[in-house]
Amino acid sequence: MGVTVDVRQVYKYPFEQVVASFLRKYPNPMDKNVISVKTVEEKRDVSTGIIYRKRIAVCQNVVPEILRKVSILKVPSIQLEEESWLNPQERNMAIRSHCLTWTQYASMKEESVFRESMENPNWTEFIQRGRISITGAGFLNCILETFASTFLRQGAQKGIRIMEMLLKEQCGAPLAE
Repeated sequence: MGVTVDVRQVYKYPFEQVVASFLRKYPNPMDKNVISVKTVEEKRDVSTGIIYRKRIAVCQNVVPEILRKVSILKVPSIQLEEESWLNPQERNMAIRSHCLTWTQYASMKEESVFRESMENPNWTEFIQRGRISITGAGFLNCILETFASTFLRQGAQKGIRIMEMLLKEQCGAPLAE
């Protein structure tokens, strides 16, 4: 079956500032679930100027304790892989993330875009679609997908709040219309 979560946010800050804040977003005291983020690959295409990055995030296992009675869920941390393509000339960055843990039982994928806002070229639009699908857990599939859906929604909103806070700290008040 699977669940999908869509998020859209306009940051009233220029694209370059938003991307810089995004790349420095974690680890952060506002979200203690993200333990570390490490860039494992970075390269620039000289013909297009596009910067490719691959990062691995290590996060605390947030599956409720009651569900961790199932042995496969009893792990201390979860790894996520994030790939991004930053096009400074076109002022957009595409991001794809997926979970590296529990791949035989679950699929978690997110696709995100930061781009110059149509409303105002000094603002940045963020669009994200996350999808989680659980298989192989029998009767727990539905329960785990419901938990995952709630967690994805709350995580997206928390991520937006963290970005807003970082942008305000690093860049000052948002730009007016």
